[in-house]
Amino acid sequence: MKKHIFTQQAVVIAISLLMAVGFSIFLPSFLSVLNMMALLQNVAILGILSLGMAVIVIGRGIDLSMVALLVVPSGLLLQLVQNGHSLPIALVAAISLALAFGLINGFLIAYVEISPLFTTLGTGIFLAGMGQAMFFPLDVVPWVPQLKAIEWIGSDPVGFVPKPIIMFGLAAVAITLFLRKTRLGTFVYALGDNPHAARTSGIPTRPMIVLMYVLSALVATYAGIVMAAAIQTMPTRIYNSTMIYDVILIVIIGGIGMTGGRGRVSNVIVGTLLIGILLNGMTILDVSYSAQNVVKGIVLLSALLFDTFLNPRNEDTAQQGDV
Repeated sequence: MKKHIFTQQAVVIAISLLMAVGFSIFLPSFLSVLNMMALLQNVAILGILSLGMAVIVIGRGIDLSMVALLVVPSGLLLQLVQNGHSLPIALVAAISLALAFGLINGFLIAYVEISPLFTTLGTGIFLAGMGQAMFFPLDVVPWVPQLKAIEWIGSDPVGFVPKPIIMFGLAAVAITLFLRKTRLGTFVYALGDNPHAARTSGIPTRPMIVLMYVLSALVATYAGIVMAAAIQTMPTRIYNSTMIYDVILIVIIGGIGMTGGRGRVSNVIVGTLLIGILLNGMTILDVSYSAQNVVKGIVLLSALLFDTFLNPRNEDTAQQGDV
């Protein structure tokens, strides 16, 4: 299996390089400093989200509420500060909201045994609706001067490297340490590989599922704050976009098996690289939004077929609540 994953990574890297060379030849603006900085900033947010999704998928789940958790808690942070509340209170409120929905997702999936697909779809729609109805009077929440204390996480590039890329790197290191160097990370792999064996061996599978979705919610909120600091605003309509499909595409095409128990942070990095170059190139070519969705759909279906070939589903280890 390691050989398969490595081969998929090598293929993805090769395709990314070929695409980059092709775009560089036919699109003179592709290699411009401004475009490179925009590309890196955009893929950084997708990459951070994909790190949280990777943990969920490795543990044999899926989280469709991540984009709502990107937008609403971070937008609430900006809105509360704009309304005159202190930054610490706004941060506590945003993190508490993310924790609450992470706990709700985890509880419904682990203890009520509702499918992760339907649970996170429902909570994501609910959270997005709650943001529209209760928190945000406008579709765009502005960045105000009172947020200067946390502005550093997204603004002022270090040389030619945008801050979001650095934040992505820090998140990648943290998730790597969690998955590879902690007992809880080992439990995530065991849960995804064979949930029945994990339960029999004494691993607290239900609390682990809750932990995974709480971690996913916190990672999504972190990505939202980084994004808001980078663009100096929070466009709340993002939860109506197809960003969640980009995240799933990155995870699958990078080589993390949808059957669970397999994958690493390097898979997310190579997947982010490929999708970032693809989306950036199509944007420069002025490909319509609908046509971009067609291309992404084809790539996603191809990646799913490839994943099915490399990681065939084992019905002996299947359980209620699988994707």
